[in-house]
Amino acid sequence: MDLEFTTQEQQFRQEVRSWLTDNVPAVPLPSMDTEEGFRLHQAWEKKLFDARWAVVSWPEEYGGRGAGLTEWLIFEEEYHRAGAPGRVSQNGIFLFAPTLFEFGSREQQDRYLPAMASGEEIWVQGWSEPEAGSDLANVRSRAERDDTRGGWVLNGQKIWSSRGTYGHRLFGLFRTDPEARRHHGLTYFTVDLASPGVTVRPIAQLDGEPGFAEIFLDDVFVPDADVLGAPGEGWRIMIATTGSERGLNLRSPGRFLAPAQRLLDLYRQRGGDGELRDAVVRAWMDAEAYRLFTFGTVTKLQGGGQIGADSSINKVFWSQMDVDLHATALRLLGEYAELDAASPEAVDGARWLDGFLFALGGPIYAGTNEIQRNTIAERVLGLPRAR
Repeated sequence: MDLEFTTQEQQFRQEVRSWLTDNVPAVPLPSMDTEEGFRLHQAWEKKLFDARWAVVSWPEEYGGRGAGLTEWLIFEEEYHRAGAPGRVSQNGIFLFAPTLFEFGSREQQDRYLPAMASGEEIWVQGWSEPEAGSDLANVRSRAERDDTRGGWVLNGQKIWSSRGTYGHRLFGLFRTDPEARRHHGLTYFTVDLASPGVTVRPIAQLDGEPGFAEIFLDDVFVPDADVLGAPGEGWRIMIATTGSERGLNLRSPGRFLAPAQRLLDLYRQRGGDGELRDAVVRAWMDAEAYRLFTFGTVTKLQGGGQIGADSSINKVFWSQMDVDLHATALRLLGEYAELDAASPEAVDGARWLDGFLFALGGPIYAGTNEIQRNTIAERVLGLPRAR
């Protein structure tokens, strides 16, 4: 693994940094989980897209720069260092798009990718159901063939759908063969959430904002053109999406390097005992270790390798690191840690508290860490299954 950046990569970093310095909003945008914040984040995505920064690693024909994974990591480092707005389009550009490039038809790519990259269409995850959380093979939402109209009729319920309250399109699994074994008979669909029969019900997070939604589908028609891959191949295609979520795309190192630096600054300002100092140092070391691990993953992919079950190791590490980092910040803040953004004495606009509440979901979403540890034991370490 070569950690020396080329002259071209260094120039790319400087170009990114300069643009962000000139364009990142001086005042943070409202939460994307509010109606106003969602709209303003969409406008930010359009600004990124117009400058060809929204999807730097995509082909130029879809608004990207054709950059490699190393340049993408550089962009992410600079993006988070600059304190730029969160990516309201992340479900689409980081999770669904890699799957679409691998399994989608050219017609689907041409239809979905431009609107996804510009923020015009925000994509929603359609994985979890009331009886199927981390165990996606247990999904019960079904799709029945409608040959007359050339498509499928969907019925069921999805829950904990990120960006679901205000989003536009859903990707997810539906059972097309109820007689098949658990991991079989599943098909990967995309659904227009404006379709007749779709009902979206917001779910409030710990902060009271509707960051999730439950989505009900009652006789929703989906044409064949909106099926990704062949019917019955849903599980195989879904694994590619979750690999992106757990492995490389969703949580770049830049996302953790920036708060680790902020934590160091907070410690310098407020001080603390030896135990707190050690926790701060550990948080910084973990963020740097994750950065090095990710560059190692990129080297592996550039050499023709795949991530596979190793993505579960990655997911367990970054999700626990995020919780520990923010918990350390709250310990440093002491009694000020409980103040919300409305308090004039809140430190950094209560950013640490908000980050901690969000981090608590990390060990749950993208497959609970308990499930990931089972995967690591069985598929990485080769241990026998528990009986």
